[in-house]
Amino acid sequence: MATKEIMLVCAAGMSTSLMVTRMQKAAEEKGLLVNIFAVPVPEAESYLAEHQVDVVLLGPQVRYLLDGFREKLATTPVDVIPMTDYCMMKGDKVLELAESLMQ
Repeated sequence: MATKEIMLVCAAGMSTSLMVTRMQKAAEEKGLLVNIFAVPVPEAESYLAEHQVDVVLLGPQVRYLLDGFREKLATTPVDVIPMTDYCMMKGDKVLELAESLMQ
């Protein structure tokens, strides 16, 4: 089974890096092979131009970019992390969202 790439896009990366840690812990508990990482908005486009990812999740603070990301990444699922899950750092719930988008 190939490792899945989950990219989180955020404004600056502070709180999103904590979300990555929580999601990685949840993935380990489930035995999933995933690479979860976060990039700030200014780096997201250049990263995606050179790398393939399986899903992109936007932090709630950059939800206004959703339509643009969906348009540019027509074959890659893109969604916004629900505010409640983000604020409460529910890595397991955000991982479930990512998994559902990759099916």
